[in-house]
Amino acid sequence: MDRFYWSDSPLKSDESLVFQQTGVRLYDGDKKTKFDRGLLILTTHRLLWRDPKDQTCTVALDLPLVVFLEEKPSGFAKSKPPGPVTSSVYNFVLLSFREAGETQFFRSFQEALTQKRWLQSSIPVQVAAQSSIQNRQIRTGITGIERKMQAKNKQMEQNISEAFEDLSKLIDKAKEMVDLSRTISNKIRDKQGAITEDETIKFKSYLLSLGIPDPVTRETHGSGAMYHMELAKELSRVLEKPLQECGGMMSLTDVYCWVNRARGMELLSPDDLLNACKMLEALGLPVRLKIFDSGVVVLHLLSHSEEEIILDTTKLLEEKKSLTADELSQLVAVSVVLARERLFATERVGGACRDDSTQGLRFYPNWFLTRPV
Repeated sequence: MDRFYWSDSPLKSDESLVFQQTGVRLYDGDKKTKFDRGLLILTTHRLLWRDPKDQTCTVALDLPLVVFLEEKPSGFAKSKPPGPVTSSVYNFVLLSFREAGETQFFRSFQEALTQKRWLQSSIPVQVAAQSSIQNRQIRTGITGIERKMQAKNKQMEQNISEAFEDLSKLIDKAKEMVDLSRTISNKIRDKQGAITEDETIKFKSYLLSLGIPDPVTRETHGSGAMYHMELAKELSRVLEKPLQECGGMMSLTDVYCWVNRARGMELLSPDDLLNACKMLEALGLPVRLKIFDSGVVVLHLLSHSEEEIILDTTKLLEEKKSLTADELSQLVAVSVVLARERLFATERVGGACRDDSTQGLRFYPNWFLTRPV
């Protein structure tokens, strides 16, 4: 395990995310280590393990060092020289998956090792030039023609394979789409000649309010980290507009109710929602998870910074002279809990003062800092 090294975690410019899985324990050979129940991240260049409670505790292993990969009933092992330790008697490490997903991770790992994308960004210019010269030389004569035909056939087979993969996904949903189209067609046919423009607009609004058309489920995306990754993308896509309408921030409780109402029969569990929200930042999505000092958990848009929220709250305090959490929630159209957090955040930077009396908690502009003595 001494081939692992401490990492600051962010992906490199030419590196992309392949797979993630939570609840993974790292073993030095058959020996347990302190790296338990962390987030295992597979990229095109590295394998990383991150402590969910301490984001600075991240260890990494470069994929070129992996020489063998094996899946076992209790997990899988990969052989390589060893972790962030001075020395180790083992030449392999074990990864123990506590929350399933090992099969999908194993396949993704095999694919990443086969593709060797870390080599694509490190080929010297001279070597590439020599390779192109060799390719031009090979294309001459009968041998060159044969190689060109083989390469063309191989590319054609790959294109056909990718096309049928997309087609199979379309076929899975084809029956539902046909049934939906027939239902809409029958409704329009029944009202032939009797549908006004207003009714058409109303009918379209009904279709748009049906909710998430193709929600991510365990049946379609498995039960491992791939499911939570796809769920995180879905959350970011469907919540972006509602977040903009409610001031750029929504409590996780409200998110849970809103998403499950939009998903219809495909309800989410609280754990699945929370695990998907934890992957928003790693996937680089415009929606992020935030936990306030009071313990309130929210989702917020990356475009709405805390500085802007504090500035807006300070302006409202100046205009209204004083505000309670209830009054602020009505002004900015957010819940009372989020309004209280906005006032607390403004107070922490010196933009507000509180008056906690028998009449309740009320905030005032901080004239001690903004007004001359």
